[in-house]
Formats: sequence, C-alpha cells, structure tokens
Amino acid sequence: MAVNGALATATIVAGLTLAAWGGLTALLDRPPGRTHVWGAGLVEALLAALAGSVLIGLAGGGTVAEPVLFAGYLLTTLALLPAAVILARMEPSRWGSAIVGGAALVVPVLILRLQQLHG
Repeated sequence: MAVNGALATATIVAGLTLAAWGGLTALLDRPPGRTHVWGAGLVEALLAALAGSVLIGLAGGGTVAEPVLFAGYLLTTLALLPAAVILARMEPSRWGSAIVGGAALVVPVLILRLQQLHG
C-alpha cells in the first residue's frame, strides 16, 4: 500500500485537528489535559497503522526513491508525538498545549514528505 490513500488522509486530518485543539487551548491559557493525550494517542495509532501498511508494501516489492531518508522521516513521524506529550506533561502551562499543537502540525508535513518520497 502506498502512503497515498484514505489512511494517510485520515491521519493528516486527525493531526490538523489535534494541532487546532492544542493551539486553541494555548490561546485560552489552559494546560494540556487528557484530551491532548488521547488525541495524540489517536493520531499515533493512525501513524502506526500507516507505517505498518507502508512497511508491508515495501516488503511486498515496493520501492522508495531514497530509502535512508524515507526511514528517517518514518521514524521521526512515529517518535514526534510521544516526545511532544512527554514534554507537554513536563510543562503544565499554556506552553504545554502549544507543544502538542506544534508537534501535531508537523505530522501532516512529514506525511506529505513521505508521500513525495514513496510515490
């Protein structure tokens, strides 16, 4: 399965939704809460499913333009939100919400870059 598809689109939409939620709560001067953690968990689950489908496609004979760069983007995509949630929990202020929102905003960009390298 290619990076292009319904799963990638759903992941992008979920990432942008989490980014908007993080930005809104930061603007309202609220610390990150359970909704941020649950939202990041949902996006992370979608990312894991996307990564799994891409790896299965590559094992089935698919190719990428630059494998090392592709692997780096894939690992970064998977590690970004958990790291952001950890940092956000360490910063229980509006900036913690901004951390989650900012990291979630990067996720769609990483997916688009993966699409460029894979497709």
